[in-house]
Amino acid sequence: MEWVASIISCKGANQIGTLWKTGDTHWGSHFHSVYSLIKMFKATCEVLQSIVKRGSNYSQPGNANSIYNLITSFDFVFILHLVKEILGITYILCQALQQKSQDILNAMHHLSTTRALVQKLREDGWDSFLETTKSFCEKYEIDVSDMSGLYIMGRGRSCHQKDQITIEHHYQIDLSTATIDSQLQELNSRFSEKTMEFITLSSALDPKDGFK
Repeated sequence: MEWVASIISCKGANQIGTLWKTGDTHWGSHFHSVYSLIKMFKATCEVLQSIVKRGSNYSQPGNANSIYNLITSFDFVFILHLVKEILGITYILCQALQQKSQDILNAMHHLSTTRALVQKLREDGWDSFLETTKSFCEKYEIDVSDMSGLYIMGRGRSCHQKDQITIEHHYQIDLSTATIDSQLQELNSRFSEKTMEFITLSSALDPKDGFK
């Protein structure tokens, strides 16, 4: 699937938009990419189904069908929304850190706020997040597994039950909490308390505003 440069709306009689292209060095673009896919999920599915029916060569219908089956799975939708939640929290921080003219104290404020919001998502955000994901699946008729059922790893002959854990436990602990913890670890690794204190104190050496 080809990603285009930006979201463009209301151009052309039948055009409703395009998907945002991610940039290797601009982390904010990843949030826009995920958000645009959620926003245009129905249109994306319709395009894929159209390719399946009218593919111009032998490989196109098979590739489009594989992608369609992937993005209409609960696993994909769950991860898509989880990434959107995390990137949505860290987006403002990313923007602040990429400013050419850096306000150190403002960036440190965004860092503290981001850390607190990610922690809140970990501790209190599961129920509302799961309901949002389920509602999205219901809207697009995507099957949702019984969260109270036992989680089975693998497929076909290689599948096996994993330590008597439920499907909800798998999604909440193995995927959601593990991903959030990884994000918190990354923030703590790059911006430890001592590093933040040093950066904050060093802002006093900024000649802007006459060394206030």
